[in-house]
Amino acid sequence: MHLQRTLKKEITCTSIGLHTGRKVKMTIKPAPVDTGVLFVRKDLPNAAPIPADYENVCDTTLATSLCHDGVTVSTVEHILSAFSGMGLDNAVVELDSFEVPIMDGSAQPFVRMLKEAGTRPQGKSKKMLLVTKPVSVKEGEGSAMLLPSDEFKITYEIDFAHRSIGKQAYSVVFSDHNYEDGICRARTFGFLREVEFLQAKGLGLGGSLDNVIILDEEKIINKEGLRMPDEFVRHKILDAIGDLFLLGMPIIGHFVACKSGHRLNNLLLRELMRHENAWEILSDDDSASSARAMSCKIPSFTILDAAQL
Repeated sequence: MHLQRTLKKEITCTSIGLHTGRKVKMTIKPAPVDTGVLFVRKDLPNAAPIPADYENVCDTTLATSLCHDGVTVSTVEHILSAFSGMGLDNAVVELDSFEVPIMDGSAQPFVRMLKEAGTRPQGKSKKMLLVTKPVSVKEGEGSAMLLPSDEFKITYEIDFAHRSIGKQAYSVVFSDHNYEDGICRARTFGFLREVEFLQAKGLGLGGSLDNVIILDEEKIINKEGLRMPDEFVRHKILDAIGDLFLLGMPIIGHFVACKSGHRLNNLLLRELMRHENAWEILSDDDSASSARAMSCKIPSFTILDAAQL
């Protein structure tokens, strides 16, 4: 049985927002089955919740932003990536700002919080989308595709004309252990000239060496250097996992991307759902699809709560 999961108890954290540079308070609360993830703007008392749904993506400039009923929440990809990595399906995320706190620029702080709070299975099975035919999108030099596979696998390639990045590729079979060990620690990155340009326009005011890998024309300027030699491509995978979470159910398929980003990731989900002959919904509640699911390698989330380690 692959049951839906939610938090055992609510958790709260405070960090700065990437764009405003101001403190943001975030509280994550348990939610009933089939809720999905809802973002609630507590600074706007009458605002409707914003569902984490690929159709609600309204901007992919620098981050993934969601809009619903005139209300916006930005920089959702890292927290959604952590939810996916830890197998969390249902939660309410309350914020007192328009953006999710940046923390250290990775998803690791969110993973730690989720482990400390613990998750619990709920009394209804997950729905999963099995990719049965290839679906792809392309824009400029970037491409993204989903291919049939009996497991969720991600292969990503980047190529930057900078001596500290260059061409990097990484492939990972999705599991909570692989996510925690190899993906969630990877931080976002940017170029000093871009950071200075954004801050001159009143954006990216919270970006610093504490939460972004910053590169000048020659080198990485963070004194501590990288957490792993290919941290750049691993962060792109972290982002993609968060963007794909917006489908609303786990994917069983092979995600392959080259020079992709938030925009292409979202376009891929939209293209996928337009081709109903390219996928099948699996659920333990349905005997036929349950039998089909038995032939797939569906992740089971086995990482213990931090208190049990």
